[in-house]
Amino acid sequence: MPAPHRPSACAACCWIPLFALRCEEARRPELASLPCALLSPEDPRRVWQVSSAARHAGVRPGLTVSQAIGLCPSLKLCEPDPVYYDEQFARLVVALSDVSPIVEPAELGRAFVGMDGLERLYGGPEEQVDKLLAALGGPALADGAPAALAPVPVRLGWGRGKFVAWVAATRARPGGAVIVPVGGEAAFLAAQALGVLPLDPDTHRRLRQLGLRTLRELVALPEEAVASQFGGAGRRLWRLAAGALAEPVVGRWAPAPIVVGLTFFSPVADREMLAHALDQLIGRALRHPGRAGWRVQQVRVLAELEHGSSWKIETVLKEPTAERSRIVAPLATRLAQSPPTKPVERLTVEFVSSVPGPAELQLFARDASAAARAGRRRALRQAVHEIELRLRRAMLFHVIEVQPWSRIPERRYALIDFEP
Repeated sequence: MPAPHRPSACAACCWIPLFALRCEEARRPELASLPCALLSPEDPRRVWQVSSAARHAGVRPGLTVSQAIGLCPSLKLCEPDPVYYDEQFARLVVALSDVSPIVEPAELGRAFVGMDGLERLYGGPEEQVDKLLAALGGPALADGAPAALAPVPVRLGWGRGKFVAWVAATRARPGGAVIVPVGGEAAFLAAQALGVLPLDPDTHRRLRQLGLRTLRELVALPEEAVASQFGGAGRRLWRLAAGALAEPVVGRWAPAPIVVGLTFFSPVADREMLAHALDQLIGRALRHPGRAGWRVQQVRVLAELEHGSSWKIETVLKEPTAERSRIVAPLATRLAQSPPTKPVERLTVEFVSSVPGPAELQLFARDASAAARAGRRRALRQAVHEIELRLRRAMLFHVIEVQPWSRIPERRYALIDFEP
């Protein structure tokens, strides 16, 4: 297994606000001049992402369709196509990986890029930012349909740690960048509003009740006082606000996603049939040779609907597993809660991310490479050692032929201790 990339302290944040809406405007340019909104993939009765023209009319995310149309009668409603948005974001991540091998997607439309050591290739932060902007507008996003994504207004932030880079990106203009020099994190963050911190609503409310509005005011409090009031999370927030905590960009090696699909002869709308098909597809994915030795952590279900739209549900399992029932259960619940809005033409299951299984599972990983064989030998030696510690004697044996011509079965073969 390849070693994971080392974390990168210097980070660049690539952010495209309202990424899904921008994708729709890219393939349907007439939407750019209209007040428009995307319907929610989870609840088609509510709006999800709203254009600036619709915002000026009072439309806000989360409103029901009737409320939104009441505020803006000329509002153009668009059905969501989450599969398409994921494809475009994946292409954006690939473009970023051409600049740096360390890329960490955060959410749809936002990704972090590790920039440590790239000054030898590209120069200082300004040159690195120019390289990222060129990559996002280059051929990686200009192949066929995604070509329209090239002019999408990307905002870039560069700084030490992901938090500083993210705040810098939120202060950048479309198509521009904000660079925070190393050592200038505290001065840059001091004037920022408290809302830039990753706060849950309750913590944000409590801080506001204390009269805090900016990060400067939070940092003015003693760190221990904040920690005693809010615990470990409060200490982390104080250090982020002070620029003392630089969370690195972490690039991880992972096996290629496992994708299995089923095309229906005629579109299917029956939920029970879809649930049965989902169960069968997960079983097929678990039997895939590339899954051996790995436990599933994140699963995505995609559906191609009638008339060109799509549907998606996704879950991150609390504990990685290779048990079929434990994977099916949360997905079946999501299917019942947010079923496809139209009949399904094709259903696809994708194991997005996995983690290495325990040593006994690694023994059965079917990989012909020398590295995999060496890993299996190490796992086998570890298993033998654990058995000896528990049982105080060896319990694994080689079977060898002694007298294969003998009529007595006990004389044909013998057992010797197995030494991997």
